[in-house]
Amino acid sequence: MNINGTPYRTIWTAADGRTVQIIDQTRLPHDLVIVDLTGLTEAARAIKDMLIRGAPLIGATAAYGMALAMAEDTSDRHLDTAATTLLATRPTAVNLRWGVERLKALLAPLPEAERLEAAYAEAARVADEDVAMCAGLGEHGLKLIRAIHQRKGGPVNILTHCNAGWLATVDWGTATAPIYKAFDAGIPIHVWVDETRPRNQGFNLTAFELGQHGVPHTCIVDNAGGHLMQHGQVDMVLVGTDRTTARGDVCNKIGTYLKALAAHDNGVPFYVALPGPTIDWTVDDGVAEIPIEERDPAEVTHITGALAEGPTATVRLTPAMSPAANPAFDVTPARLVSGLITERGVAEASRAGLAALYPEAAHGEDKGGAA
Repeated sequence: MNINGTPYRTIWTAADGRTVQIIDQTRLPHDLVIVDLTGLTEAARAIKDMLIRGAPLIGATAAYGMALAMAEDTSDRHLDTAATTLLATRPTAVNLRWGVERLKALLAPLPEAERLEAAYAEAARVADEDVAMCAGLGEHGLKLIRAIHQRKGGPVNILTHCNAGWLATVDWGTATAPIYKAFDAGIPIHVWVDETRPRNQGFNLTAFELGQHGVPHTCIVDNAGGHLMQHGQVDMVLVGTDRTTARGDVCNKIGTYLKALAAHDNGVPFYVALPGPTIDWTVDDGVAEIPIEERDPAEVTHITGALAEGPTATVRLTPAMSPAANPAFDVTPARLVSGLITERGVAEASRAGLAALYPEAAHGEDKGGAA
């Protein structure tokens, strides 16, 4: 996708063929900063501190993190250290485990002398596959948007939550891929972008990238979604997911569950877009089994934005003596999901629906996420 007319992916290798470069998403939308990752520690910090985020991009960064580790030391011991270090960064997105385990399974049987080149080549394949999967699911989601447009005869109003855009993947995005495909196809669309507290990823990231692509959109507060649905101003809700269970529960940014409840109450279709590696075939009950990341309370108590005169500043929102809790995700049960948009088609949010699209994974051949 483009930033100021220049095409970018969210992660790539520099001219030296070894340094990995990323966009520091904590600085958007006010500053575009490119960060160099030169070793395992920097890759782990980029994931943990959310310089990059979004399940597919976390998986790709984990793969490149394994490659950076091999540039430091190709021994078995360091391979194990790299896997342990990366897996400890963030607990919720299953793509993290998938990316690490994919690289480790490839590298472990190889002679040490062959691991470095193999690691970088495989990480590049992970990134390219993610782009292809997101483009593919975009085509399937486009059919849903086109059908709404043909039935309605007017612009399609889509509500999204958090950032499941190209900034959350290597390119195209998950929830935004159908939106970009529809816009590029000339279908009139409009996107309601909610703020997504506490990190404001809707405002900071989704609105930023939609604006760069020219997609009509309006920023709203998180609590406005239900009101808009009650008044017929939302034709579909389209979100991403950090982990989808084998039976179709979806774990996404905190607040997604409330959007799903409002959509269900108002008869608004609620779709979730995801590439295959985001499915965790080892988990059934998302509410009971998915670990929910508890992040720094300062994300709740403080906020960063641009001052009127230009520079950014961080200010406190809450009383100094008031504690804060910060669960980063919630789980939406499959019963509230109208369909799961994948690179292989649109599945019913159920074990049978997913198994029909991913039979090799559902039958136990791939417990780390389907490719």
